[in-house]
Amino acid sequence: MAARIQRNHRIVAIVGRPNVGKSALFNRLAGRRIAIVHDQPGVTRDRLSAPLYEAAYPIHIIDTGGIGATLSDDFGEAVRTEADIAIMSADVILFVVDALSGIHPVDLIVAQVLRKQGKPVVLGINKSDDPKHDNMHGDFARMGFKTVCSISAEHGRGIDRLVKTIERDCGPPPEQAEVAEGEEIDPLTDPRTVRVAIVGRPNVGKSSLFNAILGDDRAIVSDVAGTTRDSIDSYVNHRGHPFLLIDTAGIRKSGKVDTEVEAFSVKRAERSIRRADVVALVIDAARGVTAQERKIAGTILEENKPCIVIANKFDLYHPGGQMSARLAELEEHVKRELYFLHYAPMVAVSAKNKDRLNKIFGAIDKVREASDAALGTGAFNRLLSEAIERQRPPAIKGRRFKLFYATLAREEKQRPISAPRVVLFVNHRELMTPTYTRYLENTLRDKMTYTGLPIRFDVRERKQSAEVMAKRGGGTRKPPGQKREGKREVKSGGKGKRSRK
Repeated sequence: MAARIQRNHRIVAIVGRPNVGKSALFNRLAGRRIAIVHDQPGVTRDRLSAPLYEAAYPIHIIDTGGIGATLSDDFGEAVRTEADIAIMSADVILFVVDALSGIHPVDLIVAQVLRKQGKPVVLGINKSDDPKHDNMHGDFARMGFKTVCSISAEHGRGIDRLVKTIERDCGPPPEQAEVAEGEEIDPLTDPRTVRVAIVGRPNVGKSSLFNAILGDDRAIVSDVAGTTRDSIDSYVNHRGHPFLLIDTAGIRKSGKVDTEVEAFSVKRAERSIRRADVVALVIDAARGVTAQERKIAGTILEENKPCIVIANKFDLYHPGGQMSARLAELEEHVKRELYFLHYAPMVAVSAKNKDRLNKIFGAIDKVREASDAALGTGAFNRLLSEAIERQRPPAIKGRRFKLFYATLAREEKQRPISAPRVVLFVNHRELMTPTYTRYLENTLRDKMTYTGLPIRFDVRERKQSAEVMAKRGGGTRKPPGQKREGKREVKSGGKGKRSRK
């Protein structure tokens, strides 16, 4: 289902044993905090990828779990598998060791494996925070690697030289050939790329869904809740459209977040929601919507993000019933429990059986089409004016909400999918009640297709100009210090000015 992308960038895999600073180095080379950095060994479990910051040409770096990790939750073998996959796909391998602890037996084993790969290897001696630490590197020479860089991921020492070394060993940049019709272009440079964050509570099958879509064991899958700790990015091309899929850690209730690392993971998942174009909220169809899903849905709504709902494990939902009846009953349940996301389309899938996965991209396409559709300014204002004439706003303390002008705002930085922002210029902002706002929103949804899109109202207070009021037959207020013209002024002028006491 998911076609492979023919890349036009180089790949560098960062490997090494646990707790030598791979994730800190990954963040330093990426120019931002992506991987979770913690003293606890085995924090990074899945492959993470990001562009190499300020490289001369496109280079992607991949962070991997520690090779040789002894993890209490039996993920050691899976972590080694992830590292092996990264090594096989890399053009250059960045082997990270710890300058302060010296050569570890695991380092020698990893070095032996890497020498057999036949690929360029850069030995990064990390935690060389001070030049005096360089004198301690003689012992690492017996590992047999010609290219050695003393670096400090924490302080940035030696990073510039490391980047130049990586660029040299990667060879010349890939040729940027023109893309022929029917060929796939690199999603890294394609402005059409849609960022989809896959979110949900732990153990609803997010990583299984992630891997099923990619057709690859990209994320570690386990029955143990909380397996995914970092947010993982992977590109996929579906029918000529590029997508960036972001697998995230399960978002638990704050009272159940029992470790510092898991707290970081939850924060990272929430940040992934903010940078996504579309958020896919995954629920367990067999269990139904829980209070935690409603809380996550509230976060999506607060961030004003387009959304779809994916009901995973549909194979376990009334398996003996008719398909149409099962779908109708499940959709009614989701709409009722997530009533404030009533506009989000629901897709029922089975990641385990790889069933109905195409429906996910179909739902995203509907959201994209809704984002592209927009009324002209004149038609949009007429629509709102007719709605206000049909049902007048409530009077509050003798005053009533009045709409002067409305427009659909375009964001400064265009994305493939963006939620509509309705800018209303009104007489008094406080007269725009939540109930009346919902009425206007429902009117817009009845007349316009806004599938999966929240509607945000940006209400701005603006005094009506004198020219507009004159056209409508209204008077103008007397500016400070200026006399009014008219009969009353003439009459008072005949009697002279009144003195104020």
